Amino acid sequence: MLTIEQIRAARALLDWSQSDLADHAGLSQTGIARIENGTNKPNSKTMQKIMSAFDLADIEFLGTTGVKKRTGEVKTYHGPEGFSFFLDDVYNTAIQHGTAENPTEVFLSNVVHENWIKWMGPEKWKNHTDRMTKDQAVMDVRILVKEGDKNFPTKAYSQYKWLPEGLFNDKSFYSYHDKLAFLNFMNDDVEIMIMHHSDFAEGYRNLFRVAWDHIAIDPET
Repeated sequence: MLTIEQIRAARALLDWSQSDLADHAGLSQTGIARIENGTNKPNSKTMQKIMSAFDLADIEFLGTTGVKKRTGEVKTYHGPEGFSFFLDDVYNTAIQHGTAENPTEVFLSNVVHENWIKWMGPEKWKNHTDRMTKDQAVMDVRILVKEGDKNFPTKAYSQYKWLPEGLFNDKSFYSYHDKLAFLNFMNDDVEIMIMHHSDFAEGYRNLFRVAWDHIAIDPET
């Protein structure tokens, strides 16, 4: 069973407000506040929701007092809920670590936007693109799509280039800060594997820069 101190410490580690935790756990902000101030003792179902929310955010609890962020692990998510969590993680990570002077590098390759829109749905798509556009100053978003693809729906906050057709496939890579994600879109499911490892994430970004600068094609030309 988590302690009140661990819940507070985990929120602080993630830079989550009580409302953020409530949203991720499917609870109310008032309920979280009452748990943390000791006026409400949560039942096991409520506590499991809180623990699951922190687990999805890679928080590990040690004993009755310790809290730490897991690294070097690969976690797999599926379907609309998993895809929604992934997009929230991308956005929250980007704004947490990026500044106007040193924006978070968010690099995507092998992108077919129709797949993204399908699994996000129109409401989530709008909400995500709106928030990314609003905070575009703290992130450097670059996207490689297939040569000839003229669908650039996130051009308000992204740079686009074409990847030569012979080098393109529909298995997407997504690097953001210290995470590297692999996205496998299927007819009846989407699988998202997120590796939390700064060296692998930066290694991919180095390869991405080479492709961006020396292989990719500027659509305007």
